[in-house]
Amino acid sequence: MTEKTPKLRPALEGVPTYKPGKPAATGGPVAYKLSSNENPYPPLPGVLEKAVEAAGSLNRYPDLASAALLAELADRFSVPLSHLATGTGSVGVAQQLVQATSGPGDEVIYAWRSFEAYPIITQVSGATPVQVPLTGDDVHDLEAMLAAITERTRLIFVCNPNNPTGTVVHRAELESFLDRVPADVLVVLDEAYIEFVRDADVPDGLDLYRDRPNVCVLRTFSKAYGLAGLRIGFAVAHEPVAAALRKTAVPFGVSHIAQEAAVASLRSEDALRERVDALVAERARVAQGLAGQGWTVPGSQANFVWLRLGERTLDFAGVCERAGVIVRPFPGEGVRVTIGEREANDLFLEAAETFRKEL
Repeated sequence: MTEKTPKLRPALEGVPTYKPGKPAATGGPVAYKLSSNENPYPPLPGVLEKAVEAAGSLNRYPDLASAALLAELADRFSVPLSHLATGTGSVGVAQQLVQATSGPGDEVIYAWRSFEAYPIITQVSGATPVQVPLTGDDVHDLEAMLAAITERTRLIFVCNPNNPTGTVVHRAELESFLDRVPADVLVVLDEAYIEFVRDADVPDGLDLYRDRPNVCVLRTFSKAYGLAGLRIGFAVAHEPVAAALRKTAVPFGVSHIAQEAAVASLRSEDALRERVDALVAERARVAQGLAGQGWTVPGSQANFVWLRLGERTLDFAGVCERAGVIVRPFPGEGVRVTIGEREANDLFLEAAETFRKEL
């Protein structure tokens, strides 16, 4: 008897599986997880209390419209309520954007290497991913991305700062790029790490979206705000795009706990600034330490650093793990290392120095 299985969509064949950062070891020596770009600090003041209070109504559905959060965001960023949409982290909103714009026969352009979810959410929708290599300096090649646009292009992702390299696109080149993208192609500025930017030439995507109907800005509460475990992000886009995002959202996907925690986080701006400033200072210290060891480190404006290691990538990750820190290897390319606690950063620098001496 021939065994039959359910028929699945052919588009799922060959879809890469998202690989989360390897967790720190348990039950052995102290190990620090620097593999997932998590914030090492606990929730901001007042946030945990609001989350615990919200947990008391777990028997009820959350507010489908996220009204309290959207009101807070509209006031904070001076945007209309109708220009806002929420989702399960910025990656969830990114998936909604692909679903709203792209299907079989359509193309989605993004830099590579960039956020590893882009090819996954593109292929799941049945669209064709178009990967444009970064420049030799690990920066978006905007001219090449423009050249890749065809009549089938529906969406372009620009990750700024870029994950995993931490590099950025500056205002003049980004504005020139946006001015030349066809008006019917949606450009998504993925700004998951915008709070860590200290380069004055990097634009705030919200300034660019206001007079460009084909620009959408993605933000998240997972990184700077430290709510990675609650999965909440949002998009700012003109009304047709924002409305499409609300249509493609999973109903009640953003929990009541996440909404309450996000509102409380927005109201703790001073504490947020202090923590981000501390992480930025650590980023500079780690980058300087690596440079002093002889490494070439791209200038990062995110909460991580990137080392190109090619075929030695997994060897380096192994040295780090034995030293007590877990980093994020991209085999054959390099490692991304999150800026964590000072103790974790020190262990990483020691491991990097050890490996450097062995080269």
